[in-house]
Amino acid sequence: MANHKSAIKRIKQNQKKNERNTHIKSTLKTFIKRVREAAAAKDAVAAREALTAAIPIVDGAATKGVIHRSTASRNVSRLTKLVNSLG
Repeated sequence: MANHKSAIKRIKQNQKKNERNTHIKSTLKTFIKRVREAAAAKDAVAAREALTAAIPIVDGAATKGVIHRSTASRNVSRLTKLVNSLG
């Protein structure tokens, strides 16, 4: 256990950040999964709606630093390509 006041504070901050990042990453994965499942079911309308909902979540995760902006861009690009292939 930390002895210094600043170290104790740092531990608390790290725990808060970890909880926030875990929540954001979990939500991100869920939204991406919804797009992929709709695409796998060949449901173009549902896939497009899921993509529309997922893009802000992906961009938000990148803005908050949970994922790299290039990773966010790659995810959006691949999901868009997948949905567009449905017709």
